[in-house]
Amino acid sequence: MANTSATGGYLAPAGSPAPAEDADLEDVLQAMVVGISGLTGKFVRPRWQTKPPKQPEPDVNWCAIGVHETKTVANPVIDHDGSDDGHDQYQMHEELQVLCTFYGPQAQAYASILRDGIFVPQNSEAVKVYRMAFYGASDIRPVPELVNQQWVRRYDLFIYMRRQVVRVYPVLNILSAPITIAD
Repeated sequence: MANTSATGGYLAPAGSPAPAEDADLEDVLQAMVVGISGLTGKFVRPRWQTKPPKQPEPDVNWCAIGVHETKTVANPVIDHDGSDDGHDQYQMHEELQVLCTFYGPQAQAYASILRDGIFVPQNSEAVKVYRMAFYGASDIRPVPELVNQQWVRRYDLFIYMRRQVVRVYPVLNILSAPITIAD
């Protein structure tokens, strides 16, 4: 059993849904790119994989995605909730830089569709359930690659997102404390 403030020692978060991280976050991002760009799901892939699949042929449109950087926006807020036994709720805001690399004969067009589509309010609503929101996009950068003696079209786009991280820690209510009042 995890520690509480009554047992002392380190406290791990408990009793709260963790923010999407790692493969779960990649799933959220993959669904976002598929939904906005119109690319087929199998052609929107996590950038970093243990066993990367074979790269599609140069005449296939596809995208590699991944969180390039996570920045802390400000200091955390910790609020104590005194209901029941009590707990602390920790809140932090992060900025995610999501690198979307498009390949294929219409790579630039798909990058442009994603860049423009993140600003449509309905698309913003879809990521709010994950406590995330779009706040911008980079310029689209051509970065052609030479693969097997053949130039492959490639365009990079950064999508900028903010998200709220909420965790609950078992910091219990103080039920009593010795008090001495002195004159």
